[in-house]
Amino acid sequence: MRVLLTGGSGMLGSAFRRLAPNVASDIKLLCPTRHELPLEGAKTVSDWLVSNKVEAVIHAAARVGGIQENINHPVDFLVENMRMNDAVIMGAHGAGIERLIFLGSSCMYPRDYRQPLEENDVLAAPLEPTNEGYALSKITASRLCDYISGSHPQRNYRTFIPCNLFGTEDHFGSVASHLIAAIVTKVINARDSGADTVEIWGSGNARREFLFTDDLVPFMLDTLCRLENLPGLLNIGYDSDHSVNEYYQMVADLAGYNGKFTHDTSKPEGMMRKCMTSARAKSLGFDAKTDIRQALTQVIAAYEKQRAP
Repeated sequence: MRVLLTGGSGMLGSAFRRLAPNVASDIKLLCPTRHELPLEGAKTVSDWLVSNKVEAVIHAAARVGGIQENINHPVDFLVENMRMNDAVIMGAHGAGIERLIFLGSSCMYPRDYRQPLEENDVLAAPLEPTNEGYALSKITASRLCDYISGSHPQRNYRTFIPCNLFGTEDHFGSVASHLIAAIVTKVINARDSGADTVEIWGSGNARREFLFTDDLVPFMLDTLCRLENLPGLLNIGYDSDHSVNEYYQMVADLAGYNGKFTHDTSKPEGMMRKCMTSARAKSLGFDAKTDIRQALTQVIAAYEKQRAP
């Protein structure tokens, strides 16, 4: 199966490229750069899909960033992602592509809502304001997939909603880095510089559920050939969470940092909790096999290797 993977240079996309040859030898991933395939219009995407004989799409590209980036640039996070999602999804539809997986986000769920979050909780209550633009772009694209599949039964367009992701290919230390990568960067840098303290934004009591990319990728590749048996929305996660303070302490313990943590409570920390239930995914074969500490150890090692002279 020839599969277009958007966002191939991102954290998740890089994990796909690394793992696919070993876990899905019958799938050929096509990972064009932004220059080779600008995701700016459905016609451009559609023509590329046809000329490259693509049979399925995994849409993992997005403008991403931390909480402060989302607060500072809500227009960009809404508009850029809506344009990109429209180009890819409608481009695939126009090209006659029958299989598509769209990567949603747990921010699609309401703030401070019941726990654990179920797939039918999307749009049940107001969103978290700090990343509302990004969330709306994800919800709109997910609904578009539903509408296309509903009006064209041969189109199997599905939305996977992973919890927060982390992996060895994250962009450590950049504005696009995810929380775990930011924690690893701060703690390792503090350890190596001899700093006595590391600052945590907010109280550190907000709880987050994280999933290792190496546990998500095999499941996604496996389901490409059976999307017709999957629901429109599918949560994927560990079914358990930890506080931000606990993640900092786990990284510190694993990295050998003995300093203290301080808190800047003037900084935003987003939703206090958004743990999802992955019961549907588990019934369809999903299994998160990697222990969180084992995964964190791999991420720490990746950052230390990256910054080594």
